[in-house]
Formats: sequence, C-alpha cells, structure tokens
Amino acid sequence: MADVVQLDPNSLQIPNDISAASSVPSSPATARNDCSITPLTPSPSPRVEVRPRMACPFTVVVAIDFGTTSSGYAFSFTQDSEAIHMMKRWEGGDPGVANQKSPTCLLLTPDLRFHSFGFAARDFYHDLDPEEARHWLYFDKFKMKIHSTSDLTMETELEAVNGRRVRAIEVFAHALRFFREHALKEVKDQSSSVLEGEEIRWVITVPAVWRQPAKQFMREAAYLAGLVSPDCPEQLLIALEPEAASIYCRKLRLHQVIDLSLQPVTNGLDLEVSRPFDSSFRQAREQLRRSRHSRTFLVESGTGELWSELRTGDRYIVADCGGGTVDLTVHQIEQPQGTLKELYKASGGPYGAVGVDLAFEAMLCQIFGDDFIQSFKAKRPAAWVDLTIAFEARKRTAAPGRANALNISLPFSFIDYYKRHRGQSVEAALRRSNMNIVKWSSQGMLRLTQEAMNELFQPTIINIVKHIEELMAKPEVHGVRFLFLVGGFAESPMLQKAVQRALWRTCRIIIPHDVGLTILKGAVLFGLDPTVVRVRRCPLTYGVGVLNRFVEGRHPREKLLIKEGREWCTDILDRFVCVDQSVALGEVVRRSYTPARLGQRKIIINIYCSTTDDVTYISDPGVRKCGTVTLDLPEPLPLPGAAGGAGGGGAERREIRATMQFGDTEIKVTAVDVMSNRSVRASIDFLSN
Repeated sequence: MADVVQLDPNSLQIPNDISAASSVPSSPATARNDCSITPLTPSPSPRVEVRPRMACPFTVVVAIDFGTTSSGYAFSFTQDSEAIHMMKRWEGGDPGVANQKSPTCLLLTPDLRFHSFGFAARDFYHDLDPEEARHWLYFDKFKMKIHSTSDLTMETELEAVNGRRVRAIEVFAHALRFFREHALKEVKDQSSSVLEGEEIRWVITVPAVWRQPAKQFMREAAYLAGLVSPDCPEQLLIALEPEAASIYCRKLRLHQVIDLSLQPVTNGLDLEVSRPFDSSFRQAREQLRRSRHSRTFLVESGTGELWSELRTGDRYIVADCGGGTVDLTVHQIEQPQGTLKELYKASGGPYGAVGVDLAFEAMLCQIFGDDFIQSFKAKRPAAWVDLTIAFEARKRTAAPGRANALNISLPFSFIDYYKRHRGQSVEAALRRSNMNIVKWSSQGMLRLTQEAMNELFQPTIINIVKHIEELMAKPEVHGVRFLFLVGGFAESPMLQKAVQRALWRTCRIIIPHDVGLTILKGAVLFGLDPTVVRVRRCPLTYGVGVLNRFVEGRHPREKLLIKEGREWCTDILDRFVCVDQSVALGEVVRRSYTPARLGQRKIIINIYCSTTDDVTYISDPGVRKCGTVTLDLPEPLPLPGAAGGAGGGGAERREIRATMQFGDTEIKVTAVDVMSNRSVRASIDFLSN
C-alpha cells in the first residue's frame, strides 16, 4: 500500500478513488497510490499560443479515406501541391460506380493470415466452394463496429461473415497495411528521388461524430500497420471527413459542381422531372470516367470562384452522406486568408447508405422468414455476400419516378436452399407474404417496384433530411448560404431529390461532380496544410475532479471532506473546455501538478467528460470517466545545496506543467518539468477505461 504523504496546509491531497486532480489555489489532498499527485495553481484556460506557419517538413502527403462501404487513397508531393494523384483503378468493379475507390472488405485465410482486400477479396470469396468458404474469414462494412461500440478497447472484436471473431485492431491494421504497400509503390514510381519513411505524412479520415476513443483506435491501428512509429506521432494526422470535404469544396469552380437549386422541383415523382435532374450526374460521371487515364486532379491555389458570392460572416453546411454515417459540419470561410472556422459542433448519426441495405435484409426476413435468412447467412456466407452485392449495384440506379422495376438476382444457392429448407419455392413464399410491391421473375429475380424502393430508402433519407433541418433551425446556424452534399450516398438521386424538395427555398444545394472523391482530395489538402481549419467546436465538456473550499448551503454534505481542520468539497468538475466552445488552433489549457511523494515516477490524471455543460460534480448523471493522462517523471536533477532544509522542501514541491490542446482533430498533451525545463513523457489514453 502506498504511503499517504503529509504536505503543507496549502497543498491538495487527492480524495479517495481520484488518481489526480487539479485545483484552485489553497486546496488540500490525500494520496492513495504511487500515481497520486498534488495539484498546483492552474492557469486560466484556454489561452492562445500563436504558432508560426512553418514549411511542411514532409516530401509527400498520402491520405487514406477509410470508408464504411468503399475506401481509397490519394497523394500529393509538397513541391507540387496543386496536383493530387489518385490511386490506380482496381481490377473488377461494380456497374454504376464512377470513382476509383475499392470496396471496404477484407479476407483472411482459415489460419487468420491476410489474403486480400477490396475487389480481390470479394471476388476470391465469391469463387470459393460453399463448404470451403465457411472456413474463410470475410469482413464487410466493419468500420461501423467502431462507431456503434460504446466501450471500445484494443480488445474489441469483429465477427466475420462465418461467425468467427478476430480482434478489431488486427483487421483494421491489415487494411491499412494493404493501402500502405500500394500507396508507397505508386509514390515511388512517380518520385525521382528515393523517399525515406519519415518524409511521408499520412492522413486517415474518420467521421466527425466519432469520439476520442475511436480516433485513438485508428491511430493505434496505423501504428500496428507500420504507417508511422509511435515515436513520431506528428507524422500521422486524423482528418474529420466533413471537414476534409469542406477544405476541398472551398477550391471548387462553377463548372465542377451541380447546383440543385437550378433544377426543377415538383411534388410528384414523374419521370419527365427526374430526367434532367439525373442526366447532369450521368454526364458528370461519364466525364470523370473519360478523364481517369491521368488520375491527376489540379486544385486552385486560392479559393474557387464559387466563393466570390460569399460575404464576410456567411456560413455553409457540409453534409457528408457516407455508407455508415452522415456527418454535418457548419463552417465559415475567413477572407482573405481562406481559413475555415467551425460554427457549431459536428453532428450526425448512423444514417448512411447501409440503412438501405438493412431495410432490404428486413424485407427479405419478412418474405422468407428471419430464421431462414439467419440460417442462410451462416450456412452459405459467400452466397449471401453475392446477394448483397447484387442489391448494392441495383440500389445505385434507383431514382425518383423510375417507371420500371429493379431486378435483384437471387443466387441459385438461395433458391435451392430455400426449397430444401422450407419445402416450397421462392415464388410461393412471395405469394404467401402478400407483399405486392415485390414480384417474382421467371429469370430468378426479385422485381422491386418503385414503391418497394421508396420503402427501403425513406427511413434513412427522412433521418438525414430531418437532421439537416434541425441543424439549420439552430440560432448559431441561421443564415446558411450553401449546403454541400458529399460522400458516396450523395450520388443517390433518391437522396438528392429528397434534400432538394425539402431545402431548395432555404439555401443553395451544391454537389461536386466527383462527389465520392471529395473527402479523399480534401484529406490530402489537410495534410499539406493542417492549419487551414483555424477554429473548431468542442464536442464534449472535458475536465478533472478537484477539491474546493466547502460552502455550507451550496455544497452537499456528502461531498464534505475535513482535512487538518479545514472543510473541503470533493468531486468538483474543473472544466478544461465546455461543449460547443470555440477553440482556436494553438489554444492550450495548462495545469501544474506536483508529485505527492519523493521518488514518485508516474502521475495519472483521470479525465471526465459530459455531453452538456450543466454539471457541477464528476458524480453527476451524464458525467463519465473517459480517459487518463499519464506523465512519466524523469529522475529529478540534483540541486545545488539540496542536502536537507530548503533543498528537500524544493524537491517535495517539484512542479510538472501539463499543456493540453483541444483545437486539433485529436486531444494532445505535452508536459515539462518546470525546475529543470526538461520534457516529461506525456500520453493521453481513451481506450483503457
């Protein structure tokens, strides 16, 4: 058991179960373990440190857009930063897909070795014998697991299609390692000089609504994949997806976008209205296909002409409609420097295109029975993947006012398995279900009417439109001039038309031609200049537990701690930052701590968070411990005349100053030993709770 250190009356001892605390001046404390500390007076928070713009120390920036349904990479050389090089086009591909990204699916051998990723993984798995396929581990749309897991750790597992489980960090590392190898080969092919590992800056995109544990998880996966070393964390940037899209959108010229505000709007869904609406996208996609041989995009050196209409103070929304999530961010462009300021904390939810896939699966369960579908997925996993691919291809062609039905091919094994499992045909099951919006074709296809497609799309689309409308109704967001729709799901005419119908009177609705690659290009631009987003909003309130003077009538009696004759209130939340608070790039929060014991080698500080600012104590409802800051203390340097007396007292009051940054895409911490001015190894962990 660790010693309880008696300190002078003006120091704070840590209350039970609090590893670390920060206090106002003149607070007492108790210490329980080797990681206990005594806080010193905090500085005002936050304060601004102006960081000078420095030349990029890297030769090339490689960005990986790690999506739920599709992923890709792009890169740019810092000497020619106006040229963004896209990844090579993959073998295989799906009808109706214009961009060069690969499906986010991964295949492991039965003995858990990496086999393939993307189209290669999907096609190989498709060609396996059904019995053999049951032993292979196929992962699809696995990014959503990170979003939906509330207690994410390094031990969180993913379930393959065949039911076997593997640590999620290993699956993500396999995927990132695959992109690393392909990207490095392309970069080296285009580089005239030999590139060293430390000359490459890597950028990985994540949804803006992801919390700190998920962001740290992606960073740890990148370390495991060998993208960068944990000793060089600045070599890897985590980019927020709608933020990256916003960075790219500010470069757009008028001929690079489609303005839905100029399209006709009706209450009906007639074909004549949808034709001109859809044709502009078809032309844009065809133009992209013809230009793919170069795979190089040129961007404006300044802001694009689209922004000439914006006046100082104008704001816009970027809606990143991806496969798994929809992310909304509100930005203001600052002229003349072209930097961006976030006006409202990022919002969104699991309203991506996967919701349409889940609705299709629910429809199949309604027709054929939930028990059959679950059995088919377990016994014929490769055939189930084939069915989802067939639906995905047809889903992309769904459009408002489409007169003819969409045909979904059912794998032969589905038809055969149902007949043996149920003793009747698929056609009989359809008749018995009384689902008139789905028909059976003698060619072995499900025929989904327009009504059926509406039923599949509407729940997800309604959620997206509702979320945008609720965001626009907030006072901080009032007066939005533009709404940019980006992400893979933004290619859907069903979503485009719904957003246009709901919001065309409110703002201009803009869709970039290369809508599926917008985030990827923006991530490259972010890697070239991470200071482009000057102000962000805090998604949560963060702080630590402290002791303050007990005030009768204000503080509850159960929080009373009497120490050396003085009364203190425990568990008060000392806020570092508040939810939706504006934090500029370079703003820091400082707290000073002193070890509770001589010879103590580690300080651990518990971090608490809340979704609201209406909290007083770390024990209040909605407040939870979300992470820890660890300070590894070096041996103190011997002081002149330190033998006894004042020297001993000085060592006892050794001050460690921790500096935290909340204005970047990740929370960062550094520390210094004030007396010796030596750096202290500092780390922040959100994955070990």
